[in-house]
Amino acid sequence: MTEFLATGTLPDHYAELAKTVRDFAQSVVAPVAAKHDEEHSFPYEVVSGMADMGLFGLPFPEEYGGMGGDYFALCLALEELGKVDQSVAITLEAGVSLGAMPVYRFGSEDQKQEWLPLLASGKALGAFGLTEAGGGSDAGATKTTAKLDDGHWVINGSKQFITNSGTDITKLVTVTAVTGENNGKKEISSILVPVPTPGFTAEPAYNKVGWNASDTHPLSFDDVRVPEQNLLGERGRGYANFLRILDEGRIAIAALSVGAAQGCVDESVKYAKEREAFGRPIGSNQAIAFKIARMEARAHVARAAYYDAAALLLSGKPFKKQAAIAKMVASEAAMDNARDATQIFGGYGFMNEYSVARHYRDSKILEIGEGTTEVQLLLIGRELGL
Repeated sequence: MTEFLATGTLPDHYAELAKTVRDFAQSVVAPVAAKHDEEHSFPYEVVSGMADMGLFGLPFPEEYGGMGGDYFALCLALEELGKVDQSVAITLEAGVSLGAMPVYRFGSEDQKQEWLPLLASGKALGAFGLTEAGGGSDAGATKTTAKLDDGHWVINGSKQFITNSGTDITKLVTVTAVTGENNGKKEISSILVPVPTPGFTAEPAYNKVGWNASDTHPLSFDDVRVPEQNLLGERGRGYANFLRILDEGRIAIAALSVGAAQGCVDESVKYAKEREAFGRPIGSNQAIAFKIARMEARAHVARAAYYDAAALLLSGKPFKKQAAIAKMVASEAAMDNARDATQIFGGYGFMNEYSVARHYRDSKILEIGEGTTEVQLLLIGRELGL
């Protein structure tokens, strides 16, 4: 992987994957993106197409129903989807890196055999129940509880802003919960909750600024009982394990963000060549050309950042700092490029029928979800010993 970081040329198998997803994004996703955004409807037909392509199984071994690829392959797919529809891209990202990856990283063999083939097929979605009303950036402030009773965990509490948690094909939610105390500190564990389970409710979906075709709900747990063996990983390690999942997820969000940033560049270049003012294409004006050039530079730098973080992840080296850098740089690039693209499009950029308008609404959450920009700065500072 270090070779193409230097040359910028993807090996054939990665390049072929990127092209396949790019073609799918342009021919299948793009034509229905505005409709699902306007209707706030979940794109089941698009998700089914991604499932048929094996995208939900990209980073998982074939023995668990996966495609035998790696995390970088997932990132390439996210970048291509993010160019045309962030809602579709986040559905894939959350389904894989947040829904299935915890089971793959920390599950028992029985749990992997039970859940991974289903989730990797894309015929079912998993969700990641971490955030609570009083515990966003401060995930350690978890109040949801799980107590053992006659061989079962009894879960009570609530979660907020959970992606893929209320679709017709949602089959699993992994929940962090307080399972006791250890030296005066909360013991936080993670527990698998099949859907449906009595007492589990996906509350009405949020009315969001963007990502309108992505499924997002608050969740409530009222005496939800699941078997004791649904504990995921070691008891008391739930918080630490989910931090690892978030570190990986930041690389994926960075890739999605790069796609959004590049999508804004591509649309702006096309528009600047076609739109005429004062008798010539607006792209011939240096002010417009320079703005688009800066947008391209942002996307290029952000792509290099997530490639670097992914290379470290795949090589088994520490990658926390690089993942935080990639997530911060790429999400800011997406937001900045969306703002500039909207300016280039003028009044048309304020119309929801144009993809740059959707990117303008969608991109802000990239600076918030899976760790705010401020959290990334905190992580980077800590890694520098500050």
